[in-house]
Amino acid sequence: QVQLVESGGGWVQAGGSLRLSCVASGSIARINNMGWYRQAPGKQRDMVASISKAGYTVYADSVKGRFTISRDNALNTVYLQMNSLKPEDTAVYYCAARNLGVPEYDYWGQGTKVTVSS
Repeated sequence: QVQLVESGGGWVQAGGSLRLSCVASGSIARINNMGWYRQAPGKQRDMVASISKAGYTVYADSVKGRFTISRDNALNTVYLQMNSLKPEDTAVYYCAARNLGVPEYDYWGQGTKVTVSS
C-alpha cells in the first residue's frame, strides 16, 4: 500500500500563490506517475497536472503557464506551485499516484482545500 499526505492548502486572494506538497510513503518502489487532481463543489474531479518519475509533465489547459508540477524522488515528494491564482481555482486538491504499467491512479491522498477569493 501507498500513503499520500498533502499539505499547503489554504486561503489566498486572487493573483496570489500557494505551493502544495505531497509526501508518499509505504510501498513506493514501483510508483511512476504522480499527479494532482482537483474537485470544486458540485463538479467532477479533474486532472490538474501530472509528472512521471523521469520528469515528463502534463498540464490541464486551464492551468498552463500558471501552475508548475515538480517532484523530488529522493524525498518521495511531489509539489504543485500555483501562481496567479483565480477564484475558479478554488477546490479540494488531491494528490494521486500510480505504479508503472498501471493506467489509472490507484492511490489517493485525503485532499487539501484551496480557496481563492476575488
